[in-house]
Order: sequence, then structure tokens, then C-alpha cells
Amino acid sequence: MRTSAGPRGPLVGRRRETRRLSELTDAARDGRGGAIVLRGEAGIGKSALLESVRQGVEQSPQQGDAAFQVIRATGSQYEAELPFAALHQLCVPVLKHLDELPPQHRDALLVAFGLATGTPDVFHVGLAVLGLFAAAARERPLLCLVDDAQWLDAASSKALTFLARRIAAEPVAMVFAVRLPPPADGPDRSDGPDRSDGPYGPDGPDGPDGLDGLDGLPSLTVSGLSDAEARTLLTAQSHEALDEQVRDRIVAEARGNPLALFALPRAGGFAPPDAAPVPTRVEQGFRATLAGLPADARLLLTVASADPTGDPGLLWPAAQRLGIDVGRAGAAATATGLVELGTRVRFFHPLARAAAYQAAGATERRRAHGALGAVTDPVADPDRRAWHRAQAGAGPDDDVAAELERSASRARARGGVVAAAAFLERAAELSLDARKRVERTLTAARAQLEAGAADRAAELLAAADGSGRGSGLDELQLAEADLLRGQIAFVRDGDDGGPTFMLRAAGRLAGPAPERSREIYLEALEMSLLVGRGTGMMDRVLAEAQAAAQPAQPAPRTPDLLDALSVLVTEGHRAGVPLVRAALDGVDGATWTRHPALAIMLAAELWDSQRHATIVEWLMKHGRESGSPLVLCLGLAQTATHAAMTGDLDRAMAAVAEEEAITDATGVPSVMYHRLHLAAMRGRREEALPLFEAATATALSAGQFVANVHWARAVLNNGLGDYPAALDAARRASADNDLYMAGIALPELVEAAVRCGELDAARAALESLTERTEASGTASGLGIAACARALVTGCEDDYREALDHLAQSPLLPYRARADLLYGEWLRRAGRRRDCRPHLRTAHDLLSGAGLEAFAQRAAAELRATGETARGRSGHVRDQLTMQELHIARLVATGATSAEVAARLFISPRTVDAHLRNIFRKLGITSRRQLRDQPDLRSA
Repeated sequence: MRTSAGPRGPLVGRRRETRRLSELTDAARDGRGGAIVLRGEAGIGKSALLESVRQGVEQSPQQGDAAFQVIRATGSQYEAELPFAALHQLCVPVLKHLDELPPQHRDALLVAFGLATGTPDVFHVGLAVLGLFAAAARERPLLCLVDDAQWLDAASSKALTFLARRIAAEPVAMVFAVRLPPPADGPDRSDGPDRSDGPYGPDGPDGPDGLDGLDGLPSLTVSGLSDAEARTLLTAQSHEALDEQVRDRIVAEARGNPLALFALPRAGGFAPPDAAPVPTRVEQGFRATLAGLPADARLLLTVASADPTGDPGLLWPAAQRLGIDVGRAGAAATATGLVELGTRVRFFHPLARAAAYQAAGATERRRAHGALGAVTDPVADPDRRAWHRAQAGAGPDDDVAAELERSASRARARGGVVAAAAFLERAAELSLDARKRVERTLTAARAQLEAGAADRAAELLAAADGSGRGSGLDELQLAEADLLRGQIAFVRDGDDGGPTFMLRAAGRLAGPAPERSREIYLEALEMSLLVGRGTGMMDRVLAEAQAAAQPAQPAPRTPDLLDALSVLVTEGHRAGVPLVRAALDGVDGATWTRHPALAIMLAAELWDSQRHATIVEWLMKHGRESGSPLVLCLGLAQTATHAAMTGDLDRAMAAVAEEEAITDATGVPSVMYHRLHLAAMRGRREEALPLFEAATATALSAGQFVANVHWARAVLNNGLGDYPAALDAARRASADNDLYMAGIALPELVEAAVRCGELDAARAALESLTERTEASGTASGLGIAACARALVTGCEDDYREALDHLAQSPLLPYRARADLLYGEWLRRAGRRRDCRPHLRTAHDLLSGAGLEAFAQRAAAELRATGETARGRSGHVRDQLTMQELHIARLVATGATSAEVAARLFISPRTVDAHLRNIFRKLGITSRRQLRDQPDLRSA
């Protein structure tokens, strides 16, 4: 129904809105897809605008233009927990193209829609829909209309947001309508804010937070009509001539809301002026209409409002079970104009549905749900049946609770974590047995946490506390609750209670489940490191683990990772490193696969680049095979870090681009540290400093440590020759003795301190570095320590030892810096002929790898000897964005556009658009020429 203009009238006003929508569809017709979100209060005319754009593209294409294919869906507050319900509704008309998708994408979509069994791959559902829409749009442009998007289920909302951001190269337009709460003083009748600069691509601020999952998409606020427009609309839709005074009063009461202009005069007149929002008063008017209906008609409307499917095949059997005279009741209900009972059950407006449901008493609503549950097919639609049965109950019911628990399992299998949590919550409410109630509540809390709803998870934990009082909960259940509280606290900004709760959980399990207890201690440490709150955590974890283990007096066992860490901290690296290595390897290497983030930190602490590379390779393989965005993002971030440390900046940039694509596609929080490593090594002050400032602000606001930023500043400033700044940053990076960061900062501290003449600080840092590297015994560590020792002692043999060790190391930047430092020392000793080969080697390695700050240092040293450094021709990385570089590298290895699209969560047409830009920038015209680019041959 077109609320801006009543049931049949034309749109009044709305020039700005219709212009924007026309721009959107015109662009899509030309192959430049995009999306827009219409936001406004109930009844303001969003649905009318959707209908207007539909009619415009279906009925009146310009000469030579193909009419659009239109698909649509409507969110339902009653289906907001059912995963992919709205997405399925939208995709049904184009499912004929399903066989055109790659098998992995097709299967993911079938599972998501409940058409096949299995667990949907979250990486491929969005891509599958993108492919489905692209296939449909090959026939003619596609227009997707989504009304009441504020009620989309979470899975559909994520998929559609993903889709809307990736259709820029497709002939697809998407329009969403989202209801906003009305302002207390009525709608704004001005033009209102225009939240984007164009119909494709968000350039303006996001939409209102917390109202829907479409934040970040272009948005347009639909405001109220002006008084003149309201009078025009009122006159056009009125069947009777209105007295001017009456008309003015209606216009004033409606406050520019088109639905109010249509509905309020039909609600039996007006009460004295009311400060309530217009939609509330419209709903009150609907309720007044309902109050005058016969009881059977009201009950029929209650049943219709309780069923979100609009299926008369459910409505009429349910009504008959309730003894309703469907002929008479249906006629009376239809006569109100609130509902249409035809091949589909359609309410005049969502407010009319809400009014019909809320106007019924609790008993009538339970009867309606009971009848709908009884007529819903238990095989074809078991989850909706279970939900109706749950709403029909007036008290606990273990059978229904068990049915809901089974629905939760099915929802989780389909990727519907939010749905699983909703089913489990209701199952807990209906559970007679207190222990079962607590177990289901705890499981629901975990599901909410997995879905990213930490606050709701905390509320459920509080409910579990209340339910569990007096029920004799054992230590395992209490520990599970504490573990959840800790995990919730870790993901909340400013909540520092995570370690306390997780350590308490581990302490509770020290007696009944000692192995699980020690695992949780490690989980607490690893999570602290992951979220940047690891400072001081090591000592706390080890102290509490030791205290918890003493009363238990466990049987003799092989030292585990906790034991190894304890020795490392209390007795130093020489005693601890062998135990750490043994614990990480274990019998089958399982320890580091369970705690990969902690293992990476330890590998770096040991200067063990090979182990670091092995863990990264496993993370990438496991992440791609399992479809876990968290694991894959960790793998990509570490790929970028390892690549930066080994001087492969192209690989680092490609990994950063892919990690950004995944975080954008899946909503997984992005991290910053790999970008810091890349920026530090690249050495571009103008790029690095804003990134450092942003990372510092983010870390401080979240209560996280900033050692990564300090280390990156130290490296950058050593490269730039700003040694006082480098010294200050290196001291800050190593001050708290954090795992990994303190050790990696020591070489920077030694170099900066020597250059600043602070030899005592340099000697102290060298002593700590030597103790670490001698214990690890790796070529990288020994070479870096020898180079630092050479800076302090000025002994040439130390420089030569450094070069000998680093020749066996994959850490190219440190190898090149050793040549640079040795060359600088030789030049200062007046040995120009001896210094030039080392300075040339340093410059060639550094400039070739793109380490610009250190390369410029080497060039300056060469000039000081009277030799000009060889210029470097432009590298591909300098001409392309990170995403373009990643695409170029993949295509250079022979990857197709479809394969690249799958990696970066974009469409093949978008890949082709990027390739055109890449070809233009590089002055080439084909993929073959791209493969011939020397900078891309090693990709």
C-alpha cells in the first residue's frame, strides 16, 4: 500500500526522494549498481516510495531500455530470529539461476535456505547471493526492494549489507526502507539530511546506530510533508468535501505524516491535542476501529497478525480450529480496510498488524499461537511450529522446551546463532527442571556472545544466576558462567574484568578438571594478548595457576606450556627456552594448534622465523578449510607481519588487502598491528604517522597496550635518522617487558641509544637481547645480537659475525641493516673503499624491498663516499592500491576473475573493473603482460 498518497493516489511532493531513486536506477541500468536506505518514522511514505520506484522501472522504461526485474522482501518482527528468512524471501524469484553458481556457493545457499542439510559456509553465502543476482541481472537490470528492514533477521541483514557494498559493477539497484522512532515533537518537515553524495557508494555519515544492520550504506531520511503538500494529499484522497477548518485541524494533527492523513479521519474524529508521536496515535486509531468489531473478527485478525507468513493455508485452518465463522468474520475484518484476505494475507500497514496483535488479550494471543502451531507442518516447518507452541504456553512445558532446543540445534547448523539463542532463551523460560533451565540459559548466553551480542549475553548470565540459586550448581557450571563473563569482558571496551573471571573459572576447575583448568589459564593469557591487554598478565596467570595446582597435588606429568612459561619468567631464557620449545611441539604439535596466537608470540620471542612461518601456514590452511573468519583474519594478519619482517612488502600489502576484505564482509573486528609493521618497514613518514596516531587513540580508548605502536615508531625513526625519537619509542616499547614486543624492541633501543650517546642504556639493552638470542640459538637472533654488540663495542669482528649469521636468516631487513651499519662504521673509520660494497648491498636490498627510509639512509652514506646510489625504477607496488596489488599478484599466477572474486568477496565484474585500472596504471593491455611484470613473477 502506498502510504504517501493513500491507497491509490499519486505521490505528492517527494521530488528530492524520487530524484535520488531515479539516479540510483539509471546508474544500475548503465551497469553501475548501488544501494540506498530510506529512513523515516512509521507512515512517513517509505513504502510508497518503494512502490513508486517499482512502477517506474517496471512500467515505463525509456525507449530502448529494458524494464527491470523487481524482487522484494519485507522484514517481520515475528521472524527476526529465523536465519536467512528475509534473504530467502528476496531470492525466491531468481533461484532459477542457482545452477549457474559454483558448486560451493550453490550448496552454501541451499543450506542457508534450509533446502539442504549441513552448515552454511559464512564466507560463501554472501558471495552466492552476489553471483545469483549477477546471473539474474544478465537478462535485465535487477531492482531489490526491502521494506521494514529494521526487522530483518541478523543473517539476512549481514548478507544484504555485504551484497549492497559489492554491486558497484553490476546492473543491480537495492532500496531498503527502515523505520525510525519519531521525534517527541513530531517529524521534521524540512528537506532533512541527505546522507550520501551519490546513489552508489557511502560517502556521508552512517545511519543511526543500533537501528538496523545497514550502517555504512548511503542513507536518505524521509521527512514529513509540508502543510501545503498535506492539504493536497488530503484533498486527493478524501471522498467528501472537507470544511476548511476541519481540513486545517487534520493537517495540524497529522504533522506531515501521510498515513495519519489517511487513517486519522477514519478513526472517528480527534481527541484534544495529544503530545504522543503520530504513529502511536495512528495505532490507537486502529485499535479503536478493532474495538468495534465482533469478537470472531477480532480473533481472526489476531490469528492473522500472529502469522508472519501471510499464508491463508495456515490462517483458515487455524481459524476453523478456534470455531470462527470464517465467512462472516472475514467479511467484517476486510470491511475495516486494515487487512486484505486474498491469495495472501496483507495488512494495510505494519502498524495495523501491530495494533491487531497488541489489542488482543494474552489469552487470545495464546489461543491464536496454539491454533497456528497445531496447523503448521511439523516436518516442513518444525521451527515455526515450535515457536508458535512456545508462545501458546502460559507456563513451563518440558516437551515444548525440548522441541525449542532441537530448533536451536537446527538453527545453529544453518549458521543462525541469533536464532539459536532466541530458541534457547524461550526453552529456558519453559523448563521445569532448574538445572536444565540454567544449562539452556548458559548455552543461550554463549550463542549471543558468538553472535556479537555481548550485552545480551551478560543479561542472560545474570538470569542464570537467579535461576541457579538453590539448585545445587556444581563447580563445572559455575566455572562455565565465570568463563563466559570473562570472555564477555574481554570484548567490551573499557571492561577490565576479563582476566579476573577467566582466572576464577580456571581456579574452580583446578580440582575437578585440572587439564581443562590449565587450558583456561592459557586461554586467559592468549585472549589478553589478542585484545591488547597482555601487560602484566603473564605474571598473574602463572601465579594463580601455581597456587591453584598446589592443593590439588597432581600426579607427575610432562611439563606443559604453563610450566615452561613459568620457568621462562622466573629463571630466564636460558632455562625456559628449551621447555617452551618442547611444550609447543608436544607429542604431535597440538599445543600450538590450540593456542596459535600465543604460539606466534613465543616463536617471535625466540626469534624463530621458521616456526612463525609454519604456524602462519597452518592458520591460513585451517582458516580457508574451516571457513572461520577469525582464524583466517589472524592468519592473514600474521602473514602480513611475517612478510614485513622478511622484507616481502608486496606479500604483506596483499595480505592486508585480503584481511580488510574479510573483515568488511564478515564483521570480524579488524586489528592494526600488521599495518603498523608494514608502515614501519616501508618507512614513509607521511603515511605512517597518521596510522600510528589512529592506532594509539584506538588502543588507549579500549584500555589496550600500545607497545606495537611504540616499536613501529622506533623502527621508522631509526630509518629516518631521528634517533632521539627512536630511543624514546623503543624505551616505551620495552618498558613493560611484554612477551615478544620487549625483545623485538631491544635492537632498536641499542641502535638509537648508541647514536644518542647513551651507552649505559645501550649496554643494558644489549645484555637483555644477548640473553634471549643465545638461548634461542637461531641464526636470526644471533645475527641481530652480534650487530647490536658491534654498535656498542665498535669491534669489526662483531659486524662480520652478524653478517655471517644473517646470511642464513630470512629476515632481509635486518640483514640489509647490518650491511648498512657496517658500511657506516667503515666510512667513519675512513675506509671508503671497504665501506662501499656494504653500502651498495644495503641500498640494493633495501630499495629493492621497498624499505624507503633505510634505503635513503644507505643512499646518503654512499653519496658521502662520493658514489651515487643507483636509481630504482618504479615498482608495481608504488603505482597500485593494496587491493589492486593483491588482484594483480593473483592474476599474475593465473587466477581467473571468478577465483579472485571468491578470495576478495567481490563480484567477477568488479575484479574486471579493477583489472582495467591496473592495466591503465601499468601501461599494459592484457593478463599476459601482467604475468610478464618482473615485480609480480614471485607472487
